[in-house]
Amino acid sequence: MDTHVIAAGLPALGWALHGGLLTRRLSTARRDRLTGLHTRAGWTTRAEHLLAKHPNALVVLVDLDDFKAINDTHGHAAGDTALMATARRLADWCGRHGIAARLGGDEFAALVTDPTQTAGLYALQLALDQPVTHNGCVLPVAASVGHCHRVHLPVPTLTDALTAADAAMYAAKGHGRRNTR
Repeated sequence: MDTHVIAAGLPALGWALHGGLLTRRLSTARRDRLTGLHTRAGWTTRAEHLLAKHPNALVVLVDLDDFKAINDTHGHAAGDTALMATARRLADWCGRHGIAARLGGDEFAALVTDPTQTAGLYALQLALDQPVTHNGCVLPVAASVGHCHRVHLPVPTLTDALTAADAAMYAAKGHGRRNTR
């Protein structure tokens, strides 16, 4: 083979590899490594777009109850198991009518474009409040859930919906574990 052809092709190969690496880095930056859910940045971008298109959208915030106790008592691997189970349960609940994210720590978010197509908030609460098994030990997992329907906002922005859902989530925490507001 002609060395000129090989030499001419090397820069193109280099740029193709570089482009693939950048695409992979961007993709992983928008996905949580542990759970596979969107990160805050990736979710916010998609959620703002979906919220603008869907007047019936529902924004949900989830915070695990007593998560620190799981980590302190059973170790971080057990905590990771609880986080992964919560992520899977939330994503399953959203189905193809929404998107879920791990915002950080033990806090999750979801936006459902058509809440009539989900099993409902009660079903989400039941799914989230199921124990998880880690190394033969049954871990109690429970979550507080807050939500806000876009139509209930005077200004239907994602920031306002998250603020309302956050207030509802903390109100649920104030009423004890395993509550939804």
